[in-house]
Amino acid sequence: MSVAQPGRWKAWAASIAAALVTLTLPTVTATPASATTTAYDSTYYKNAIGKTGTSLKSSLHTIISSQSKISYDAVWNALKTTDQDPNNTANVILLYSGTSRSKSLNGGDVGDWNREHTWAQSHGNFGTSAGPGTDLHHLRAADVQVNGIRGNKDFDNGGSAVSGAPGSYTDSNSFEPRDADKGDVARMILYMAVRYEGDDAWADLEPNDSTTNGSVPFHGRLSVLKQWNEQDPPSAFEERRNDIIFNTYQHNRNPFIDHPEWIEAIW
Repeated sequence: MSVAQPGRWKAWAASIAAALVTLTLPTVTATPASATTTAYDSTYYKNAIGKTGTSLKSSLHTIISSQSKISYDAVWNALKTTDQDPNNTANVILLYSGTSRSKSLNGGDVGDWNREHTWAQSHGNFGTSAGPGTDLHHLRAADVQVNGIRGNKDFDNGGSAVSGAPGSYTDSNSFEPRDADKGDVARMILYMAVRYEGDDAWADLEPNDSTTNGSVPFHGRLSVLKQWNEQDPPSAFEERRNDIIFNTYQHNRNPFIDHPEWIEAIW
């Protein structure tokens, strides 16, 4: 049996090491939300399971369009239930700031909370009439002043810090919510885009990649909203809220809280 010389082994090992150094590692990208299963898949979502793209969007639209509508005045009391602080039943948790505030402080004064339309009313001019203007799946309790700063801006990353909402930022035409609310916002905006398709007297609401949408029925930025959905998965607060809206008020669900991976499957 021949025995390799030590010098040859060293030369061979050195050549292998050099080759490994030149290898290019694959680019690391965000992992899409993994597929989920829910108790509603064989009932509520049965006609959507297994579909993608426009077929999935159309099926979900049909499913979630069956809903009970409430008045804008009724939204006040509804939010006191849907947005209740799990650690203090006398309070609600405010969108954008995460502040826990007394349910009794609802109104329009400094220090109050009011009804934030995540899909801005002007993006489609639907106002506060029963329908998109009162849909609890995108209405949230928010600090009056923070709500005013957000206004009707599209959503995007960047800007200056928002007073009263640590971790939120804004510039002339966009608003970035704090990390804990990013996924919530994405799933609310894209719910609206599926629910309102222009076939029930309201505008066809659609996402796009603009931050200058003004009064047209579009909301941006889609590419950022998709990232936020991945970055901030549905929380127990969101899931509880979805259940309350379904069981007590509108009797429809936000499918992207149940299946966040459907956002990528459609868009």
